[in-house]
Amino acid sequence: MSVMAQLVRDQVWKVMSRVRQAFRATAVSNTHGALIGVEMQGLADESVSGELAQHYGFSSAPLPGAEYVVIPIGGNSSHCVVVASEDGRYRLQLKDGEVSLYTDEGDYVHMKRGRLIEVVTDDLVFKVKNKVRFETPMVEMSGDQHVEGSIKADAEIADHTRTMQADRDLYNQHAHPSGPPPKPLQ
Repeated sequence: MSVMAQLVRDQVWKVMSRVRQAFRATAVSNTHGALIGVEMQGLADESVSGELAQHYGFSSAPLPGAEYVVIPIGGNSSHCVVVASEDGRYRLQLKDGEVSLYTDEGDYVHMKRGRLIEVVTDDLVFKVKNKVRFETPMVEMSGDQHVEGSIKADAEIADHTRTMQADRDLYNQHAHPSGPPPKPLQ
């Protein structure tokens, strides 16, 4: 290598040695505001502050012990941005191509192979202003149903014995011993 090339290499090394590269850190705490501020423990137990960059529409507040990938902006630790976070303690085991959202409490949405989406939680509340519509040939429930308002059906309603129309037909055919069939008919 020429002398000039070695001098350039030495100078670049001196400059780059002063620029902090991306590093891994462990979450310590969060502050909540317009941005999520994070306190983390970096290399050699150093205390580092930064902000948690997140994709639009998605937000999370990692628990202490979560792992971060941190980028020091301008190569300086005084302005750090967390660009990725992970917490293997709570992550679901996925197959290639699957996606999940999860919490430390065990709640999750798991988009599985075979076009199946599984949602697990204790209570699920939808706050919808106008209506919810399911465009599917079948809706099944494994438990009881409680409705606070009316139920309207555009087709037949049936239970384990017969349909409501079959009940109407029975009602309309019955007669009393000393009187005419019921009116009005159902």
